[in-house]
Amino acid sequence: MYTQADRRAVLDRAARLRQLSEADRDAIRLAQDPQFPRWLDQVAATGGCAHPVHLSGSTTTLDATTGEVLRHYDTRNEPGERLLVRCRNRRATVCPACSRLHAGDTFHLVRAGLLGGKNVPATVRHRPRLFMTLTAPSFGPVHRTGEQCRPRRDRGVCEHGRPLGCGAMHGSDDAAVGRPLCAECYDYTGHVLWHAHASKLWDRFVIDVRRRLASSVGLVQSRFAEHARLSFARVAEYQKRAAVHVHTIVRLDGPAGPSDEPPAWGTVDRLTDAVRASAHRVQVGTPYSPAVGEVVLRWGVQLDVRRLRLDGDGPDDDAVAAYVAKYVTKGASETGAGTDYPLSTWHDIGMVPVSEHVRTLMRTCWRLGGLPEYEHLRLRAWAHTLGYRGHILTKSRAYSTTYAALRAERAHHMGHGGGEDDLPAQVTDRHWRYVGSGHTPGAALIAAGIADDLAESRRLGVEAKQQGEWRL
Repeated sequence: MYTQADRRAVLDRAARLRQLSEADRDAIRLAQDPQFPRWLDQVAATGGCAHPVHLSGSTTTLDATTGEVLRHYDTRNEPGERLLVRCRNRRATVCPACSRLHAGDTFHLVRAGLLGGKNVPATVRHRPRLFMTLTAPSFGPVHRTGEQCRPRRDRGVCEHGRPLGCGAMHGSDDAAVGRPLCAECYDYTGHVLWHAHASKLWDRFVIDVRRRLASSVGLVQSRFAEHARLSFARVAEYQKRAAVHVHTIVRLDGPAGPSDEPPAWGTVDRLTDAVRASAHRVQVGTPYSPAVGEVVLRWGVQLDVRRLRLDGDGPDDDAVAAYVAKYVTKGASETGAGTDYPLSTWHDIGMVPVSEHVRTLMRTCWRLGGLPEYEHLRLRAWAHTLGYRGHILTKSRAYSTTYAALRAERAHHMGHGGGEDDLPAQVTDRHWRYVGSGHTPGAALIAAGIADDLAESRRLGVEAKQQGEWRL
């Protein structure tokens, strides 16, 4: 018989359900699905990717000689008749799981170019190698940390009557650091145009380093490639003032690349002299504009060049690789220097949660992007990154391995693990189509939990390995 106690129990259960969020209710629905275990396997296989791509289709592997079907996979038996694959977004703000994987790949890619491995010979560790930082020039005085921002008697005031110092001692986390002391004095146009030409300035820098190396030993500049090769990997990072600076590893090889020793004249001293001279010499001119004129762009005067050595006198190679990997996953929004998503209209700029300094840079991009002489720079399309449209990580072809090779190696390791030499010649027939992306609220909650668990497992694994090495 239905009692008063039963009624209260039903009401209590209904009240608890009302208190559950939409994500909680959706997670409960997923867990009650008969195919939930297989769906969970798919999510785990993506590492808890926050925005997986949904694919539908099939793959059939045939013996090339007999036509016998060796393997067949079809998504018709999968939950929702689809397969989930990683989004592979490098930005931690977009997908923490894939960004961690990307950072790991970057670490191994950079490390291989420093110490060898991944089909790069270990002899590269004995080559002339530098870790250097190239900065943007000054576009106007900004608030700085510590004593640097205290006004001095000789600083005076700007033409708008504002002091060239604020009297405060800013900490590194102070929101004022990097913002102009006088927004009217700040060269926002120069800042945006420098970003738009930063990749071209880098290309000029690399060419000039090669020329200087050749000239320093009496070689005809066009013959440099017959004697040596300049290999590099670089990562771009936004400073507090929202200007990009570049961290780069430069290595000198023989003409055949990593497997070839550099010539006797290819010393670290000669390489250091060449990069310093080129950093202060190269320049790029912008197209003439009736509204702006012609602007000449250069690297900033701040230049940090460090030799990478094996004797401990200099930065540790693993530390350099970890440093580069750390910054490759940061998007513009994480550093406060923009947003990770393009802006469609002028009105969108006012909606982005950034400082007024960054917002002014975005508006400058939009304004300059409307001028015909700057149309080729696509400044409006790149207003969300303040005009910078280069890749966050760039490397020369011969520096080390590639992301594609690292992903193929990982897929091979997670798959059958070897034995292809014993298999017959195969032909694979693939038919795939895109059917969606992302998660429902409950699925996102579960995926985030899986990603956190995997990250914690990796952290504990690293700690255990370090403790084992310490005991040895």
